[in-house]
Amino acid sequence: MDKKLDPSFTHVVYFWLNNPDKVEDRTAFEQSLRKFLSVSKYAKTKFIGVPAGTPRGVVDGSFTYSLILSFSSKEEQDLYQKEDAHLKFIEESEHLWKKVVVYDSVGIKKT
Repeated sequence: MDKKLDPSFTHVVYFWLNNPDKVEDRTAFEQSLRKFLSVSKYAKTKFIGVPAGTPRGVVDGSFTYSLILSFSSKEEQDLYQKEDAHLKFIEESEHLWKKVVVYDSVGIKKT
């Protein structure tokens, strides 16, 4: 796993689980996500997080999990979207979440 974020393309995903307090659901989600990320051919930087508990007016801590991935290009991210490991993760876990929000970004050019 790369430790340095690739600024070419980031894929940030927020998940809201149906039952965020249910230990079994959290465990199943985390196991499925880790399994998927361990075999993804395209995701470079792989970060799984939970709300940091930083209550400020501009902070949305309502999500259950965050996922931050980086890719070397938009094309690599497009391939990731179709890879078997990603599709299997969705199939295994989509029943656990009620909402998913995705933010994709490309790095700005240095001037």
